[in-house]
Amino acid sequence: MTPIEDLAVLADEQRRRMFGFIRRVRRPVTREEAAADAGISTKLAAFHLDKLVAAGLLRASHDGLAGVRRVGRKPKVYELTDVDIRVSIPERRPDLIAEILLDAVLAQRPGEQSRAAALRTAHERGESLGAAERARVRPGRLGPERSLTLSEAMLERAGFEPDRAAPTAVRLLNCPFHQLVERSTELVCGINHAYLCGFLSGLEATGVEAVLAPRPGQCCVELRAP
Repeated sequence: MTPIEDLAVLADEQRRRMFGFIRRVRRPVTREEAAADAGISTKLAAFHLDKLVAAGLLRASHDGLAGVRRVGRKPKVYELTDVDIRVSIPERRPDLIAEILLDAVLAQRPGEQSRAAALRTAHERGESLGAAERARVRPGRLGPERSLTLSEAMLERAGFEPDRAAPTAVRLLNCPFHQLVERSTELVCGINHAYLCGFLSGLEATGVEAVLAPRPGQCCVELRAP
């Protein structure tokens, strides 16, 4: 599910109340406990709890409750997952830049400048993503158009809002790092460029490159055939 779909699951008042109850108690709870707090039947509570599990907001198990001994099968219990829901329109990803910069600091090489470390880390991060996408899809040898088609899917998920301006060119209509660009355009755009170059490298895309092509209100990078 997308973050918006996750939030839609919480649009139901009873579902939202049960989710809030589990967040407050900070421990696994049974269907009966959730039903009692919401003032509804156990059967209806189970329906709503399973919807929250399907959305990835809760996990269900039969581990039982700590300190509670019962005869027979352990009751099904529900607890929080580590999912962090954020919705931004257009998409903003300051967390990705933060992760890249943190990794750069932790892995900075002797004598390496901080900016160079950030660009290298961004390239490595993108390359890892591209390699994972290639392993998932197993596309074989990629020409320019097929490379761009696969890239579009990843860029859409990452919030870049890709636009196929031509068979061999993809413009990125949104910059997920827009708020940070205003602080340091050269550094943030450089990280973005290195990240997308790394992605193409990991994807083993041929005949396509990521180039800096800044436009007002859009991403600074464009993917296209040389």
